[in-house]
Amino acid sequence: MADQKNAVPAHDEVEQKAQAALSAAKLNDQKRQVVLWIGALIVGGMLGWANVPVLNELFNFIATVFTRLFQFVAVPTIALAVITTLAALGTKRDTGRIFAHAVTYTLLTTICAAAVGLALFIWLAPANLPAEVVGAGASDVPGKLEGLSYYDHFLSIVPNNVLAPFVSGNVLSVMLVAAAAGLGLAFAPKTENREMLLKGIHGLQELLFTLIRGLLTVLPVGILAFAAQLAAQIEAGVIIGSLGVYTAVVIGGNLIQFFVVIPFFLAVRGLNPVRVFRQMAPAVAVALFTKSSAGTLPVTLASAEQRLGAHPSVARFVLPICTTINMNGCAAFILVTSLYVMQNAGMELTLGTMVSWLFIAVLAAVGNAGVPMGCYFLTLSLMASIGAPVGLMGIILPIYSVIDMIETAENVWSDSAVCAITNHELAGTLADDEELASTA
Repeated sequence: MADQKNAVPAHDEVEQKAQAALSAAKLNDQKRQVVLWIGALIVGGMLGWANVPVLNELFNFIATVFTRLFQFVAVPTIALAVITTLAALGTKRDTGRIFAHAVTYTLLTTICAAAVGLALFIWLAPANLPAEVVGAGASDVPGKLEGLSYYDHFLSIVPNNVLAPFVSGNVLSVMLVAAAAGLGLAFAPKTENREMLLKGIHGLQELLFTLIRGLLTVLPVGILAFAAQLAAQIEAGVIIGSLGVYTAVVIGGNLIQFFVVIPFFLAVRGLNPVRVFRQMAPAVAVALFTKSSAGTLPVTLASAEQRLGAHPSVARFVLPICTTINMNGCAAFILVTSLYVMQNAGMELTLGTMVSWLFIAVLAAVGNAGVPMGCYFLTLSLMASIGAPVGLMGIILPIYSVIDMIETAENVWSDSAVCAITNHELAGTLADDEELASTA
């Protein structure tokens, strides 16, 4: 009996040591990956700044290939993640709890982002541009968007064809179709046909995650190409131009949200912001260069599950939702840009008006799709719908490339934080779903 009693702790000790060794190996591997990504970023920047035409063409080609690959897996990843999660959790109490946490922190962080932008706008008070400069910018405004209304934007979300959202890449429409299919499967009769359909969907999801892991393996090549492409553009003077204080307000607000507000939320909820950022760094890096939250989603999901250790039920439910509704950077841009355009149009900006537009910007950001330049187009539609002169949007357009990079990285960082907080607060309370776990 004594021998048996001594054997149990010994066995447990061996298991603990094995787990510790595996954890240490995983941590070392992640550190090597981070060093490799930083190295690729630095080398790519140096090569791009050298502005060698042959290399520039090569890097542009590689960057385009990676962007297309991310876009290729993004839409089916969103659809399958929503379908499988809702199908598995639609009839369980976990669904409502996960959704409540995701929406709560999405709204809180988005309101904070807009509030920071508003505070900077009031404090720094950007001056008006000369009327002739604003008028000249009208020629650079995308013509097809001038006549769009905000209602048209929301109407475009509702598909009239089940395949159209997937062909056009309309993320919000894809989410709507996927949610309908997932809830349909959740409440459908538990027949053999339903089980076969679910197995097929889970098989497709497993295939997608295999492809995503492959993309992550060669990601340093993509980061090098993206960094070189950006450095070459800056050196050539393509991405230049500043509207002075306005640009400082937008970018400054995004940086404060990135480095202060979001880490504050993580720290308050008992998480280490540095650790969370380190685990989610691949997703933030890809977002910075692709300028698309939706396109980055495959990397965000893989990083959350494989590096952060988020529960699949949480990651695959929260992140697709956050990709479409958690737009911290977009809310700040919409608010500051709208106020700046209205100010230049001679409209009176009282404190009440600005606060009202803060909530308009938050709601607009929630309804925005996580695609490149989505915030710019949405702001243009908003300004056109209230009859504001949109010439200033043409002047902002050349600068928006840089703004879009920063706000997209901020959006994905916020998505990651919401996922991490939700996973942390619900840890140990979620039902382990075998089907979800098998596809991780």
